[in-house]
Amino acid sequence: QVKLVESGGGLVQAGGSLRLSCAASGFAFSDYGMGWFRQAPGKEREFVAFIVWNGRTSYSDSVKGRFTISRDNAKNTVYLQMDSLKPEDTADYYCVGRATGGSRSWYDYDYWGQGTQVTVSS
Repeated sequence: QVKLVESGGGLVQAGGSLRLSCAASGFAFSDYGMGWFRQAPGKEREFVAFIVWNGRTSYSDSVKGRFTISRDNAKNTVYLQMDSLKPEDTADYYCVGRATGGSRSWYDYDYWGQGTQVTVSS
């Protein structure tokens, strides 16, 4: 049974940091592209970052330079380190997995987590 379980969300002040984690099980994690998307209240879901099996990464322009995606294949876990947080980063953050590399499209992924909420106060 495939599972993606996000954790690490919460309330933080603007300028602060959070680290999200996504624990994966039920598939060959080290071979998969993993990513993060987010959806703010009343807005469409948007791509945040992905990391493929060889460590290559891609970020949206809105988070580049502030967020860092990484993975620990020994722990079957992908992380999203979020620094210099802004109120506009407030959203539900979702972990995703894809057998064939990374993508900026939600619908290209094979697996999706339930999300974790991040709130950044001004």
